[in-house]
Amino acid sequence: MKTYQTLLTELEKGIFIITINREDKLNALNKTVISELNEAIDEVYTNSEIKGAIITGKGSKSFVAGADISEFKGMSEEQGKALAQRGHDVFDKIEMSAKPIVAAVNGFALGGGCELAMACHIRIASENAKFGQPEVKLGIIPGYGGTQRLTQLVGKGKALELLMTGDTIDASCASKLGLVNDVVQTVELIDTCKALLQKITGMAPIAIAQVIQSVYAHFKDGINGFDTEIELFGKCVATQDFAEGTAAFLEKRKPVFAGK
Repeated sequence: MKTYQTLLTELEKGIFIITINREDKLNALNKTVISELNEAIDEVYTNSEIKGAIITGKGSKSFVAGADISEFKGMSEEQGKALAQRGHDVFDKIEMSAKPIVAAVNGFALGGGCELAMACHIRIASENAKFGQPEVKLGIIPGYGGTQRLTQLVGKGKALELLMTGDTIDASCASKLGLVNDVVQTVELIDTCKALLQKITGMAPIAIAQVIQSVYAHFKDGINGFDTEIELFGKCVATQDFAEGTAAFLEKRKPVFAGK
């Protein structure tokens, strides 16, 4: 496995755990973290041993407390656009991964941290997790997809409230809004994420990939999600996994999927 400056990675039973390792900075995102996250997600895409991934932060205090504001000082408009575009590119890659990626949110998920969690397919939060997009307090807006993904997850009215006030919400509130899928005790967080991924990765991998593609087609401009679903359903029917899944169902046994 590749060694990183700002990330810790481990592969365990097909699950790739990516830990942002800047605990003294509350795991804030800087240019190096973004670049290395991009490389780590490339590993998810290309390593056949990886079936799914977990993204989390080092320690129990913070998932990612935001962007490293020290890098923003003196930035020009064009540099700001380039910074935002880079974040979009990496977070879009996370969102469109054919393999499931779960955010294990352990503590603060603010600004870019909230945006990173929202780019993952599923979010599991510890009881002490806090979420927010406080960018307006700095005179800017979210730049890594926060205005779009927060609206998709919690609805326009609540998203506008959170984005315009910069308020922080706790894990319980985030769960009620649909921002997170589940809230668990801190000590159970990673094991809960592993168990969820093991359940998902036990299904047919092609079907999982097509579910992800179909769902996100709903949010893509110029793409009809229903048409995408029809096309991908047809492709699934033509796979060996479908033949195995139906045979196993009729024979009352557990299917063995090959991803073909």
